[in-house]
Amino acid sequence: MTLPEIPTRSLGTTGPQVSALGLGCMGMSGMYGDADRAESIATIHAALEAGVTLLDTGDFYGMGHNELLISEALRTAPSALRENALTSVKFGAHRGPDGAWLGYDARPNAVKTWAAYSLQRLGVDHIDVYRPARLDPDVPIEETVGAIAELAEKGYVRHIGLSEVGAGTIRRAAATAPIADLQIEYSLISRGPEREILPTLSELGIAVTAYGVLSRGLISGHVAPGQGFAANDFRAHTPRFQGDNLQHNLTLVESLRKVAEQKGVSVAQIVIAWVLAQGPLHHTDIVPLVGARTRERLGEALGALDVTLDAADLAAIEAAVPADAAAGERYAPAQMTMLDSER
Repeated sequence: MTLPEIPTRSLGTTGPQVSALGLGCMGMSGMYGDADRAESIATIHAALEAGVTLLDTGDFYGMGHNELLISEALRTAPSALRENALTSVKFGAHRGPDGAWLGYDARPNAVKTWAAYSLQRLGVDHIDVYRPARLDPDVPIEETVGAIAELAEKGYVRHIGLSEVGAGTIRRAAATAPIADLQIEYSLISRGPEREILPTLSELGIAVTAYGVLSRGLISGHVAPGQGFAANDFRAHTPRFQGDNLQHNLTLVESLRKVAEQKGVSVAQIVIAWVLAQGPLHHTDIVPLVGARTRERLGEALGALDVTLDAADLAAIEAAVPADAAAGERYAPAQMTMLDSER
């Protein structure tokens, strides 16, 4: 099988080459309401066929459901595509049977236990990039990263990543073992990493895998005013999707839509293209993770790779959606307190 050509990026100075867009699989396991299993697997297959190599998941997405879904998708994909796929796994979140978030555990023995379960569910002999989902406030980052490094020495993990940690924690982790990338929310309306985190990553040669590039669909151009969300949809409890906040944020989207229309592209495509354009500006490789749950949305996202933004385009986009223009925090208060990146 001849694999398609797609731009690639390096996950830092020590990480692998990956496709310029990655597929975030979380939404295929109920985080945004019910998902269609067959369509989810078809979407993963379509992504691999298009040349997407990076599949991102978490062991707590659907309490293992997402890893099992990816395993099935890889098992049923052509061998050339399966061998080309790279898995990025977050670990450490405790959840109750009702889906409640109960905290994080990144003690060394827990790290190894989480990895053992992920390897089994994914049906693989190694995880390509392994990362704690959040900083465990009771465990020094050096201990957590050290445990992942031990897994890497034994071949169970290929590269070490981080997620949602601040500049100080990044430096401590990087002094312990080579770090490939930081996974963090980064978009037109979530630009906090630009202050301290992106300069630190550039200095240390660490890449970014950016999630939330469409802000959970908020700035995709597909959310309608007054739209409701099911109780099992994460967005029903997210401040940016509530009441007046939602109306304000959708006004920003309409301003952005005018810029997209002048460019002849969709809102989602111009938003993803903006994130892609930030890598050279901040002197680090940035790989957007698109959370497409259907082949239609995946196709739209992949179209962003063909969008070229010049200085005038970037200025128009940022005039339509200035930094810090969004109303509402990106998580509910209890979850915001768990973000080392916001301290």
